[in-house]
Amino acid sequence: MASSTATLPSKMKAWSYSEYGKSSDVLKLHSDVVVPQPNDDQVLVKVVAAGINPVDFKRMLGMFKQIDSPLPIIPGYDVAGVVLKVGSQAKKFKVGDEVYGDINENAVDHAKQIGTIAEYTAVEEKLLALKPKNLSFVEAAGLPLATETAYEGLERCQFSTGKSILVLGGAGGVGTMLVQLAKHVYGASKVAATSSTSKLDLLKSLGADLPIDYTKQNFEDLPEKFDVVYDSVGQCDRAVKAVKEDGRVATIVGPPVPPAFIYFLTANGAVLEKLNPFFESGKIKPIIDPKGVFPFSQTREAFAYLETGRATGKVVISIIP
Repeated sequence: MASSTATLPSKMKAWSYSEYGKSSDVLKLHSDVVVPQPNDDQVLVKVVAAGINPVDFKRMLGMFKQIDSPLPIIPGYDVAGVVLKVGSQAKKFKVGDEVYGDINENAVDHAKQIGTIAEYTAVEEKLLALKPKNLSFVEAAGLPLATETAYEGLERCQFSTGKSILVLGGAGGVGTMLVQLAKHVYGASKVAATSSTSKLDLLKSLGADLPIDYTKQNFEDLPEKFDVVYDSVGQCDRAVKAVKEDGRVATIVGPPVPPAFIYFLTANGAVLEKLNPFFESGKIKPIIDPKGVFPFSQTREAFAYLETGRATGKVVISIIP
């Protein structure tokens, strides 16, 4: 039996698009969207905050339309909120639990029609974890997709204690997580990372041993090479020049140049559960752009800011002020 603490409204507010295009043209606010009902293995979450990611606007532009869910689509992968209703087979959470996660198990293959930039969203419980107690909903909403993407990349590269890594785009959403995970979870011997001049101090504070100012230095000209190079910005042709002969190069912005590989995240709440102690101890910190928290009513402005490619860390929409 599904359980609920109160009578839920039948309609909700949500941002959605019914055609592909730029966010400024196609994203519209609706107040009469039907509240989703959780399937047996899902829970219904009252959304408190939603993180947005480049995959959201790439999807909105129609880059994955061959394998997308049907329009109209409510965007948003990352959620932090409160469980309101539990599906009949869902055993992990109870009503009232504060949770967070990336609601799309497969990043681009038939991602959900009803995303997280809405008052409610339904999500498989295996994709969620309990929210770290020390983090706000806004902080937690910025973590799932970027953290899980960084973690999966390090695992695919067989990263381990004592290895070195170069992160291209160290101050971005995925980059800030890569630097911290490599240093504080995996025990990297050396973490190098690129950013613009103003963000070098941030990289140091996250654990980078060698912050590289890409406006003044070409990383591929460094005499030393790295066990792993991770490209989060789309410089794969240069990334492959900075890796050791038997090293690995991962990218999330194609096309990959051999020997690099590209991958799309497979979301998993167990990764967040595994990393929760690092969040709760403060060893890994959520990095939210100082200008990157937007109210629900300014969702279009949030996307415009994300689309500049200049955000430091994450951009988050606060659904409940």
